[in-house]
Amino acid sequence: MIGEIVIPARLASTRLPEKLLLSETGKTVLEHTYRACQNAKRPRGITVAVDHIRLLNAVLAFGGRAQMTDVNAQSGTDRVAEIARERDDVDIFINVQGDEPEISGESIDAVMQLLESDPAADIATLGTPIRQRRDIEDPACVKVVRRHDGTALYFSRSVVPHPRTWDDSLLEQTPPNFIQHLGIYAYRRDFLLSLDQFPVSPLEQIEKLEQLRFLQAGCRIAVGLVDRSPRGIDTRDDYESFKSRCLEKTA
Repeated sequence: MIGEIVIPARLASTRLPEKLLLSETGKTVLEHTYRACQNAKRPRGITVAVDHIRLLNAVLAFGGRAQMTDVNAQSGTDRVAEIARERDDVDIFINVQGDEPEISGESIDAVMQLLESDPAADIATLGTPIRQRRDIEDPACVKVVRRHDGTALYFSRSVVPHPRTWDDSLLEQTPPNFIQHLGIYAYRRDFLLSLDQFPVSPLEQIEKLEQLRFLQAGCRIAVGLVDRSPRGIDTRDDYESFKSRCLEKTA
């Protein structure tokens, strides 16, 4: 199957204004993400789906491929779908968030392979074990519960599963009892072309998690496990930590 990475990129950001264009490391956050995606071996190319001319110019400046998408698109998935409608030669589209400058090529390859190996799955995504109780209780850490076959049973900001009686050993077990959902997806092109057939669901509205729209509609979402979770850039502190790691690598 032929796969392509799409990086949805929106200029506006609430907690850290225009974070994708921050460039105190010598490269923008968006370029770091693009370069990280180039480490993947399975997809054949990368397109940045932008909503503003400044982002378009930034991508072209570092030699990347970019395409303007609807400024009123409701989500990154909608931007990926716009690209998919024009690429009938691609079977699988991998959605990588633009604020993930440390994403691994192995994770991208893994999520694509996951969808390739499960013909019944519409979507594939990844999770990583949660080993700290504070992460389980953090609503910003989205949790996923899997069926025995590795497909998604539910996604939540709440503590799921919720132990009736807490024991620290619950954090140490393998396979893990608690899994953090990672914001990377692989979609079949046919699924993306039918995106407008999925109405906003009650669960999605309550939890503010788009994947619940598809899960509640009966879509099959395959969930693979990886050992580590790269930290995205959401706040100034996140960016400062990322800058420090970049400096350590070049020292």
